[in-house]
Amino acid sequence: MAKDQSRFDQFLTITRQYQTLVSENYTLIRTLADQISEGFEAYMGSTTGECAHLVPPGGAFKPRPYGDKALSIPSFGFRHLEPISFGLAIRVSPGTDWVRLILTCSKLGDKVTVEILGGGKYILSMPLDGNDTESFYEHIYDFVYDRFKDRIERYENGAYGSREIGFDFADMDPGDLL
Repeated sequence: MAKDQSRFDQFLTITRQYQTLVSENYTLIRTLADQISEGFEAYMGSTTGECAHLVPPGGAFKPRPYGDKALSIPSFGFRHLEPISFGLAIRVSPGTDWVRLILTCSKLGDKVTVEILGGGKYILSMPLDGNDTESFYEHIYDFVYDRFKDRIERYENGAYGSREIGFDFADMDPGDLL
């Protein structure tokens, strides 16, 4: 311990450094989450309106932009230095049917590991590279598409299995459209 610093001052110094890294991590993942949502929307090429939103990773959700509230940690205050999760809502019908994928991101040097709950891990270079993102968006598309395809095949073969499909559906009612 430095003679001119109390233990408490040292404690404040280390927690300031910790919170600086928390802010760096948050900004990195928040920016990445926006890029994933916007990039996937463009990848899908919908001609009938929006088809991707950032939503909270847990609990009920509506398909709308949540901003900072879409992430698993708050945008301010004393926060934990940890992987950050968010939900990616994807429209799966011409109407108002949306599913949510849960993505968890961890910084690993100059790369970010993105884990899709039930759908494997993907490593993205930072800043994002077009080649990385194209194959990543294809991975997301295939994951959702294949889940529906699998359920269709199970039904056609007489084996419903369970109600589990691998992602949550949005809580929508027709009055939400008005």
